[in-house]
Amino acid sequence: MLGKPRLLIVGAGGHGRSVAEAVLMADQFSLVGFADDGAFARGDAVWGLPVLGPATAFASYTDQATHALVAIGNNVIRQKLFAQLQTAGFVIASVIHPRAMVSPRAQLGVGVAVMAGAIVGTEAILGQGAIVNCGAVVDHHTQVHDFGHLGVNACMAGGSVLGALAWMQAGSAIGYGVQVAAGSVLKPGESL
Repeated sequence: MLGKPRLLIVGAGGHGRSVAEAVLMADQFSLVGFADDGAFARGDAVWGLPVLGPATAFASYTDQATHALVAIGNNVIRQKLFAQLQTAGFVIASVIHPRAMVSPRAQLGVGVAVMAGAIVGTEAILGQGAIVNCGAVVDHHTQVHDFGHLGVNACMAGGSVLGALAWMQAGSAIGYGVQVAAGSVLKPGESL
């Protein structure tokens, strides 16, 4: 019998560690470690897992992991590193925290992270590389375009759209049918 796919997480900061915890709890991957420039330079380890090297030489990690996920909140950096991982030959993984609620009728792109307490409703669509952080709600028939990011407790009402690379910071909300332009940033608590 084959073992679980071996996963590399790119990013050993707060979001990277939160994703790592979700990976360990879901038990679908064997977590081999992290790639992170700063943590590697400092010689850090995370919970006994190694920081294999910087987030620049992905081809050198393919003998240790088959799958990878970029766990960095910055949308532009996440998109760039996502493409580099694909070029290096990694299978891009998605991670869903076991305490998230995701409709079986939702469509999730590759490389998404859905964190603890998040809700993804029926027929919602998450583009590749999207983040739905702790307690965030992506209601029915919403769309989060590629590399969109919902912060903690952000809320999208039914039929709303978050453009590519857009960021809803903590506690922000968009109403029914509202469309947020690509690259936009909603401030904490802001509502549209």
